[in-house]
Amino acid sequence: MRTLLVANRGEIAVRVIRAARDLGIRTVAVHSKADADALHTRLADVAVAIGPSPASKSYLVADAILGAAKETGADAVHPGYGFLSERASFAAAVADAGLTFVGPDAAVIERMGDKVAAREVARAAGVPTVPGTPGGVAGVDEALAAADEVGYPVMLKAVAGGGGRGIRVVQDADALRAAFGQASAEAEKAFGDGTMYLERFVTRARHVEVQVLGDGTAAEHLYERECSLQRRRQKLVEEAPAPTLAEDTRRGMTEAAVALCREVGYRSAGTVEFLVDDETGEFFFIEMNTRIQVEHPVTELITGVDLVAAQLRIAAGEPLSAVLPEVPAVRGHAVEFRVLAEDPARDFLPSPGNVGRVVLPAGPWVRCDTWLEPEAAVPPFYDSLVAKVVVWGADREEALRRSRRALAEFSVSGVPTTAGLFGELLDQDWFTAGRFHTGTLERWLAEREESA
Repeated sequence: MRTLLVANRGEIAVRVIRAARDLGIRTVAVHSKADADALHTRLADVAVAIGPSPASKSYLVADAILGAAKETGADAVHPGYGFLSERASFAAAVADAGLTFVGPDAAVIERMGDKVAAREVARAAGVPTVPGTPGGVAGVDEALAAADEVGYPVMLKAVAGGGGRGIRVVQDADALRAAFGQASAEAEKAFGDGTMYLERFVTRARHVEVQVLGDGTAAEHLYERECSLQRRRQKLVEEAPAPTLAEDTRRGMTEAAVALCREVGYRSAGTVEFLVDDETGEFFFIEMNTRIQVEHPVTELITGVDLVAAQLRIAAGEPLSAVLPEVPAVRGHAVEFRVLAEDPARDFLPSPGNVGRVVLPAGPWVRCDTWLEPEAAVPPFYDSLVAKVVVWGADREEALRRSRRALAEFSVSGVPTTAGLFGELLDQDWFTAGRFHTGTLERWLAEREESA
């Protein structure tokens, strides 16, 4: 691998470019009109314009990206996360163009991207799955019959879903009838496939995921991450390792994740996501993300492993035994806060606009992954993530204490952000005690709004 094209923008493009440079790899950035002067375009060795500002006319146009690769002599493509990162057709197009796709094979992306097929793979690997339908249901009548068998409450989910779209929790048959058509239509619009399936809804559920690395033959885990603090099924705070998780549950999940990777011959970095019943300790496979995750820095801070560099080395043909000679011991605790250009006082309304002064937290135990700079602009066309504040401590208590300081230092003028909200979160007893589930944050936000 000599020249890497980064098919993304924002903080992940910056992150990948820096990892590539550390390995001595030449880099190519692509950009829309809105990102012509963005940080990632200036960090790369070469920058190529690929279209107008909307992502649908630039970052989601595979031909434009492949054209930029040909123009610049790139021999590899890193998709980052979002955009085309989990499109099997894009991975196949990259390979057909004679380039190295920094990720798993297209067949694996397609197989694990279909939630029904992924559940079948999990069962074949002996990984527990949430009780539910083995495949998609033909319509609302079939869904009602399946729900009677599974037992309410149930969760309606899109077979081709992701990012919280096409999901509804229903408590009874009437609610299922009302929700089915809406959820299916939402999935059809978002993914081009309105097929739905059902699974049991765990009332007090935690969302815990396992970081994996594989080279197509061998596979290993790099422990777990807690991702239960979500709003509208979008993660806002992640940490590693997961607090208050029973050791036998942790061991079972990591072993299951590795078994799944071996079952599919997984190559690259990936994440196996699980639902954990907080009352029983049972865990169930949810899905596999066949890309680098937004929250990968917390794993890097507790293991000392550069996951993006590992992706690049595996894509270049190095075996896992060379990239990861042994699984490192966990060192301390890390927490990540996703700072969004959104206004918590206005129901998290996105707040694009021109940025003035920027003060980022620093220090030996604080990492801030961002593309933000003074006088930059937050475009209205993309995800509202502007920075990730990631903090390490020798234990969770120290990590949270340092987080208070780091978040207090974070300052951006010109647009509202969620940084201040996280400062309030750190004062909540349930958070500092590590006692929460996937519904806790939304309940707290609702109570906070009522008392305002």
